[in-house]
Amino acid sequence: MIDIPNLSTEYLIMFGVLVAVLIGLIIYAIVNMVELAYVMIHKKPLYRHGIGFKNKLPEPYRQILASQFRFYNKLSNREKRFFEHRVARFIYDKKFVGRKGIVVSNEMEILISATAVMLTFGYRNYFLNSLEMIIIYPEAFYSKTNDAYHKGEYNPKIKALVLSWQDFLTGYDITNDNLNLGIHEFTHALHVNSLTERHIGATIFGDTFMEITNLLADEAGLRERIIASKYFRDYAFTNQFEFLAVIIESFIETPEEFRAQFPQLYAKTKQMLNFNFANY
Repeated sequence: MIDIPNLSTEYLIMFGVLVAVLIGLIIYAIVNMVELAYVMIHKKPLYRHGIGFKNKLPEPYRQILASQFRFYNKLSNREKRFFEHRVARFIYDKKFVGRKGIVVSNEMEILISATAVMLTFGYRNYFLNSLEMIIIYPEAFYSKTNDAYHKGEYNPKIKALVLSWQDFLTGYDITNDNLNLGIHEFTHALHVNSLTERHIGATIFGDTFMEITNLLADEAGLRERIIASKYFRDYAFTNQFEFLAVIIESFIETPEEFRAQFPQLYAKTKQMLNFNFANY
């Protein structure tokens, strides 16, 4: 008969914790492998929302969303709860700074954060780690980057997004001109984020952008039709960053027209953002 020494309770607890951690790591690795395979086949994440605790927006904040942010009202009740949670977390995660006499209000925090959350609502990771600070001016501001007045800009070096509040509001007041300052500048941040981050959403964004680039390079007829249509404003053809920002403005504001005129490009943009909700 083998004599087995008595094991202390502490040792058993430590052994149990070690086993639990090891099992958790194995499960995590398996889920990641399954999701990578799923992404390669379906071009979208396995799931978008976690199961844990959801932050609630105070009622006055929620009222701002309901009365001033049209996208929010297109969502189902379940999606609205996730949207509110993400807006609350985004506000907490970023630093909002007013300039030229601007006092940052609840409305500013909510509407600006909601724009970022809208663009990343198809992803599980929505914090935009390439962005830490949002600077708000009352109107167009002087920028040292090129010694000119800007309505908005994204500076990846200092991880800051700068906005003219007047022009930000105009972007949402006019709903069908495919010109929205908040969407445009946050797309730049999202684009840079896709180049620096390694999560599933960033991978889908970056890979799909390459698919769009290849689509336009391979199909000269499509490029010519895009230019001739005047559907995208001329600024889109400045460079690839501006082209992407302009097509996403158009995708959000006039999806029916976009889909009708350029169905291939629309499908790629939808895939890039994983926008399988709100009738997109």
